[in-house]
Amino acid sequence: MLSKLKVKKLRENAKLPSRATSGSAGMDLYACIDSLVTLKPGELKIIPTGIAIALPDASCAAFIYARSGLGVKHGICLSNGVGVIDSDYRGEICVGLCNVSKEDYTIKPFERIAQMVIAPVYTPRLTECDSLDETKRGTAGFGSTGKD
Repeated sequence: MLSKLKVKKLRENAKLPSRATSGSAGMDLYACIDSLVTLKPGELKIIPTGIAIALPDASCAAFIYARSGLGVKHGICLSNGVGVIDSDYRGEICVGLCNVSKEDYTIKPFERIAQMVIAPVYTPRLTECDSLDETKRGTAGFGSTGKD
């Protein structure tokens, strides 16, 4: 179990990630900006957090997810769906945000803009093969297991 995550402030005014509650899976990431940033409908912007992290080894990664309140209430989501911070990356964590609503959204300095979850990563050895084992589902794809 991961007990420590090294976090380095790259900017003096950066805010360290924090959990809203003891049961929070994700740590909130904060916009490290000096002035307001407005996202117009359909616009994408990269927002710096002012921090870098050092994960302990290649058995884990940091995953950046949207904050549900920003997404549901304001249409602000991640431009790449989910951000992946590899264990060997030491640069600044930046968050790509997009506005899928019909209204402008203004990001304030130190606003919570995303959440970071540290999770294990399974890296299997690949084996090329000519066939795969049969299953009941087989090759049936999108929607094949029903609507309910």
